[in-house]
Amino acid sequence: MSRAPRVVALGGGHGLAASLSALRHVTDQLTAVVTVADNGGSSGRLRRELGVLPPGDLRMALAALCRDDEWGRTWASVLQHRFRSDGELHDHAVGNLLIVALWELLGEAVDGLDWVGRLLGAQGRVLPMSAVPLDITARVIGLDPLYPEVITEIRGQAEVATTEGKVVDVALDPADPPACPEALVAIAEADWVVVGPGSWFTSVIPNLLVPALAHGLQATNARRLVTLNLGEQKGETDGFSPETHLEVLAAHAPELRIDVVLADEGHVPDPASLRRTANSLGADLVIADIAADDRHLHHDPTKLAKVYREIFD
Repeated sequence: MSRAPRVVALGGGHGLAASLSALRHVTDQLTAVVTVADNGGSSGRLRRELGVLPPGDLRMALAALCRDDEWGRTWASVLQHRFRSDGELHDHAVGNLLIVALWELLGEAVDGLDWVGRLLGAQGRVLPMSAVPLDITARVIGLDPLYPEVITEIRGQAEVATTEGKVVDVALDPADPPACPEALVAIAEADWVVVGPGSWFTSVIPNLLVPALAHGLQATNARRLVTLNLGEQKGETDGFSPETHLEVLAAHAPELRIDVVLADEGHVPDPASLRRTANSLGADLVIADIAADDRHLHHDPTKLAKVYREIFD
């Protein structure tokens, strides 16, 4: 491919940030489509008080797209800075307030994010998956130790992420939210769509549950790459193998065709089993060194960039 590939990355939180930090070194045609279901922390407070989209995951994506020069590093730090006080501003992230201020001034979520991106010199575009704030609901088994087989429904991203039970499946409320039109265009025009890594039930899968986005992912000519997490996540995916991650993804998005599954060489207990699972979904398996050497269960953006570049070529 003579030009840089057009890449769309789906997800939220630290996982999407790691992927974007890598992808901005691979292409200058990069769009992040970000989950907007957060209800905790600074984002949750702003969402409840002002009725806006939760800005936190959008902020993290923008910070990940900042350049590595002084301007980029400085603005990334500003965006991520949190106030520490005994008052109302405690734990609010500066970037969240900046994003919400632009939304109020401009009256349009995408315009506000584009303005922040221009200020930062972001190497890519950040879009919400939906134009309205969403809630995640989950069916959870074993929440009450006295009744380990009983399934309970819980509500809220923060609650699902920290549940003591085992998540069976997740859904969105509303179930048929409007997808961001610009995100649909980006997916339709993409060469590659990257799904994951990230919190599987609360960051990765929600994008696949927006009906218009799901249809767009089925219809696009882009190739689809799933980047697996490095291990289980307490609360959400306790006891999950790499294969389980793929099986759960396929159960929530049965029409999604997957072309490539990427896993870290140090976190695949049974490569043959994972290859069989990937192949059963129509995907090739790529196993490579993509884990950070100095941070447990974190992807290394430099290593990821190298492998993404090889896969895209």
